[in-house]
Amino acid sequence: MSGIVTPFPIGQRAGAQTGFERGELMRILDLYGRMVAAGHWRDYAIDLGRDAAIFSAFRRAAEHPEFRIEKRPALRLRQGMWALVNESGATLKRGHDLCSVLAPVERKLIKLVAD
Repeated sequence: MSGIVTPFPIGQRAGAQTGFERGELMRILDLYGRMVAAGHWRDYAIDLGRDAAIFSAFRRAAEHPEFRIEKRPALRLRQGMWALVNESGATLKRGHDLCSVLAPVERKLIKLVAD
């Protein structure tokens, strides 16, 4: 083998992981707690990957999540880094602000409490 030089990735974090900031996670868990109190959600999962951080909320533990709240920083300058995805995989809402993306779930919570 002749001298093959592989450049060192300066300025790039190898294996960087996307996560939720404290305020974001508190906002999501507050909504989750209110949905549990209303008797609608029973379980959740958090997936922290390289491209996205995903919070999934389940009605029951053995099914697909009813909603996924996705944070994708790569889309920050385009459609917004936040997305609300339903059980079938359709994006219900996308935006730059977490509160506005969670609005459809908040409306559902109001309907659940009003019943």
